[in-house]
Amino acid sequence: MNIFRPAAVLSTAMLLSTAAQAAEFREFDTAAFASAQAAGEPVLVDVRAWWCPVCASQRHTINKIVAAPAYDKLVVFELNYDRQKSELRRFSVSRQGTLIAFKGATETGRIIFQTDPGKIQTLLKSAVQ
Repeated sequence: MNIFRPAAVLSTAMLLSTAAQAAEFREFDTAAFASAQAAGEPVLVDVRAWWCPVCASQRHTINKIVAAPAYDKLVVFELNYDRQKSELRRFSVSRQGTLIAFKGATETGRIIFQTDPGKIQTLLKSAVQ
């Protein structure tokens, strides 16, 4: 008797991953960012590097927090620390692991190289409230 059903396992995993994340994640794009701000959307700019353990820890915490329905309108723009240097200058960012929250065009806060879940949650709340 074969009880392993790959298709069922895959579809269940896809449903769970979709339901577990209310926020939308996108690669940083200047036009999309400007559009989100003009629409008054809550936005998080996540300055990341693939090799950064702090960035990985932040992402883990962000994923947990944004699973809540309160974050269903949040857009998380991932800004690549290694490749998007002009955007780093635009946001006055000097290191990876920087998180910047916006409510529309207004910056509501930023944290740098911080992994404390409470501080990350406070930052995210500042964008959605």
